[in-house]
Amino acid sequence: MSADLSNWQWRAPPDLKPTAGRYVKTEPAQFPDAATELFPVLCSEGDADLWTYIPLGPFETAESFGETMRFVTGQQNWQTHMFRDAATNAPLGMASYMRIRPEAGSVEVGCIVLSKKLQRTAAATEAMYLMARHVFDDLGYRRYEWKCNNDNAASRRAALRLGFTFEGVFRQDMVMKGRNRDTAWYSMLDSEWPAVKAAFESWLASDNFDGGGQQRRSLADIRAAI
Repeated sequence: MSADLSNWQWRAPPDLKPTAGRYVKTEPAQFPDAATELFPVLCSEGDADLWTYIPLGPFETAESFGETMRFVTGQQNWQTHMFRDAATNAPLGMASYMRIRPEAGSVEVGCIVLSKKLQRTAAATEAMYLMARHVFDDLGYRRYEWKCNNDNAASRRAALRLGFTFEGVFRQDMVMKGRNRDTAWYSMLDSEWPAVKAAFESWLASDNFDGGGQQRRSLADIRAAI
């Protein structure tokens, strides 16, 4: 028999408030204004590949970027956050809370666009940690979702590395940019979060990196040992 949730109460939606970690800060991205800072790091020459698996973009002007994001975030009720370097305040990327379902305690993180400077860094991992921590620790949600194009091998690897569990593939789920999209689904549950959180915090600790900034233990290895 399924769990008794007779005392369940709707949760609040994710907050649009700044958070800060050791490497990165997050803050609400209010479009179209946020496009002024994000366009140069996400839409410059050579950045088109950042948008391959995103339903939007790439964009040729900051104006088109800002207006498209303003329309979509408003229509779809996304809550988009900008990532900044904690030391320099430079903009580094963005991600959105999507499919917000307070009645079920469930939310998706998506439209993740990380600048090439942010990719494969401790700051990128910390940004995902901060967003997950808000969902579980601050809001008490039951489920955190990650969905991606099944052709996007990098996103599928990232989901597993971050502690999400693969749930399956919705075949022929969308038509996106003139091509079929099969959607891979991943989730993280509140019962799993304590171990995932502990692994994040151990991995992000300064003593997990050598003098050259290389990790001593991988996130997956730390999580497996918990």
